[in-house]
Amino acid sequence: MSSFTFTLRQEPPQRVDLSALTPDRLAGKSVADIEKIEIGTTRASTRVGDVFKIASGDLKTLRYEGGSSRFDLVGAKLLPEFSIHVEGDVGLQVGRLAKGGSITVSGNAGAYAASGNEGAHIEIKGDVGDFLAAPLAGELAGMSGGRVVVRGKAGARAGDRLRRGILIIEGDAGEDLGSRIIAGTIIVLGETAGRVGYLNKRGSLVLAKRKDFGPTYMDCGPHILAFAGFFARGLKSDSPAASALLSGRLQRFGGDTAVYGKGEILTPA
Repeated sequence: MSSFTFTLRQEPPQRVDLSALTPDRLAGKSVADIEKIEIGTTRASTRVGDVFKIASGDLKTLRYEGGSSRFDLVGAKLLPEFSIHVEGDVGLQVGRLAKGGSITVSGNAGAYAASGNEGAHIEIKGDVGDFLAAPLAGELAGMSGGRVVVRGKAGARAGDRLRRGILIIEGDAGEDLGSRIIAGTIIVLGETAGRVGYLNKRGSLVLAKRKDFGPTYMDCGPHILAFAGFFARGLKSDSPAASALLSGRLQRFGGDTAVYGKGEILTPA
């Protein structure tokens, strides 16, 4: 059976909240009922049927044919065993508080992608905005599980207050990568701008390119880490380059000693 498909009719006239369009929330609804769902974020009414043409199918897989930077909260609170594919761009907070399942975006994503993600596998084939996997204002922790793979570059503060899970950024990362990271792993294959691992408590940052990490990171020398080799095998299907990076000899820098100092930055030795 084919996927349940939303085909974009036209660029939405305003930002739209697509958090209601997940398989569990659509179950039991007819196409006519779905077309009437309000997705606008202003006083002006915008319904699903105004923006999308709907083709009924297997609700385990939702497909968006056509994307937009105005598509906010795609896959929010997605449950395990379901998947969403977007052929195009998405807006803010893709995968927000997702419990599991998988989300694939063929284009770019806006700020706060994977914010609060608890277990979903999210792949963004383009670039991603600021605050990847970071908490919203007032929240104490960011992503708490799952895996996010960004094929392009990431904006500032990627992995801010990351609590658990894995971030792989195959391109460059913006300012303050891994700021206030609590735990979890961030891997960057491109360049990193500005500070890295600021106030890192016990997170692991793996960087393909070494730089000056400042006086609060201690050089612990080169290592062949047995766990890194096992970890690398688990990453191979998502990113062969990230797997290769972890498979070699690594220089370890311990820190941030301005806080707990139990974190680390690993670079090729």
